[in-house]
Amino acid sequence: MLELQHVSFEVPSETDEQLEIIRDLSLTVGDGKFVVITGPNGGGKSTLARLIAGVEQPTEGRILFDGADITAASVTERAKKGISFAFQQPVRFKGLTVLDLIRIAAGKELTIAEACTYLSEVGLCARDYINREVNASLSGGELKRIEIATVLARGTKLTVFDEPEAGIDLWSFQNLIRIFEKMREEISLSSIIIISHQERILNIADEIVVIAGGTITKQGPKEEILPQLMGTGDAVEQCFGQGKR
Repeated sequence: MLELQHVSFEVPSETDEQLEIIRDLSLTVGDGKFVVITGPNGGGKSTLARLIAGVEQPTEGRILFDGADITAASVTERAKKGISFAFQQPVRFKGLTVLDLIRIAAGKELTIAEACTYLSEVGLCARDYINREVNASLSGGELKRIEIATVLARGTKLTVFDEPEAGIDLWSFQNLIRIFEKMREEISLSSIIIISHQERILNIADEIVVIAGGTITKQGPKEEILPQLMGTGDAVEQCFGQGKR
């Protein structure tokens, strides 16, 4: 279980005053839950994802994972405890093959057949990718799916995806949805948090959390929250308004 208790995060502004990005935010994500966090650009969604992953640390408040205080834990320490983080733009590694990357993620010397199984689960023809370098020759959609394959290989208790639909084409997005639907069907004690604006991703969720102005403005089951977001122009504007991310 993930718990954020009265978490705030501030950064220096151009006027030398502290700019509050996340404000006294409390959130609990239970085991085996598929949670989508959405809201207007600039509302603090990606910052929240980085706080959970340990890329940033809160100015105030505590973060607990399975009852242990991980507020001051690094990204590496959180990864060892079972937290994975998928960036908006997956990292490209010149000279590193897909097989190498999956083996690193798994933390053991997988056979080629074992590694290929993870690629097959994300809809990639394993023989076409297993020995390719993770570099500029791969499309954004291919990289996204390879990144998800590494998440599956890790088998972590909590995975955070920051806007996984960013920078990919419609065909790749449709494949991405199918992968998330499959992950949702097979979820057990592990949990998934996705930062997204996309209705098709929102529609997979157990729970939707809306963040605006650095705090939670709506939270509840998909059946309750999604109609509110899609039902009126004002609600859609509140959730999907324009601005800086």
